Amino acid sequence: MNQRPHPWHGVMVATALPLRDDFTIDYDAYAEHVARLIAQGCDGVVPNGSLGEYQTLTDDERARVVRTAVEAAGDGARVMPGVAAYGSAEARRWAEQAAEAGCGSVLLLPPNAYRADAAAVRAHYAEAARAGLPVVAYNNPFDTKVDLTPELLAQLHGDGSVVAVKEFSGDVRRGYEIAELAPDLDLLIGADDVLLELALAGAVGWIAGYPNALPAASVALYRAAAAHDLDTALPLYRALHPLLRWDSRPEFVQAIKLSMDIAGHHGGPCRPPRTPLTGAHAAAVRAATEKVLAEGLA
Repeated sequence: MNQRPHPWHGVMVATALPLRDDFTIDYDAYAEHVARLIAQGCDGVVPNGSLGEYQTLTDDERARVVRTAVEAAGDGARVMPGVAAYGSAEARRWAEQAAEAGCGSVLLLPPNAYRADAAAVRAHYAEAARAGLPVVAYNNPFDTKVDLTPELLAQLHGDGSVVAVKEFSGDVRRGYEIAELAPDLDLLIGADDVLLELALAGAVGWIAGYPNALPAASVALYRAAAAHDLDTALPLYRALHPLLRWDSRPEFVQAIKLSMDIAGHHGGPCRPPRTPLTGAHAAAVRAATEKVLAEGLA
């Protein structure tokens, strides 16, 4: 069993959701995927994030995905469901569902139905925290249009509403400012293509995309980066970066699923309105994936 005191630390994979050709969820394939990630050294999984296409799921599907992840991981503490919702009460309900399923923490975006001010953001996180699980804030100002600045994160942490932040702004300078303003708030790498920079800035975890396709190589990269072992980390980072960059592009779900399929792990299609990669994009992902596989980086 996972007895880590901070279950949001380490490599937490934002899991892609295997779909069949008719866009139904292949829960057996998803269970196998979660089990494989744990077996390859990942510390846990994050179902129902953007990479898991949560916006397209029904309530029943979303709840079943969490239950499947908990069972497949073998320890609910390894599971950090995304609980994003338009309403704060709904986010709290999803956090309560995660608690009932035995999860160890939850991941929550700020309000994303409108550009919420600081007071609304603080109330939103306080409401979700009432479910009783540790809440990891997710800063994605590109999609939400709400920026969890270091100052606001310090307020949220001071409120007792969040224990960590998944930092996806791409601004690695924020790692140092967060540490200054909220030294006890855990910094988690939120974008694959700034992994090394944020690990050097003191990140204690990675909510990761590309381990879905390349779990062993990704874990090796994170462990070396976290240990500040640049002799090991830098060559791996350079080799993987052509793929890691796709995690910060709008087509990240399609790209990671395509890499999964090429690597022999069922990713399948995406639910509309996402459409398959074609043309130059598909060719670039295919070529980069085949190159790292040929180099033994799986």
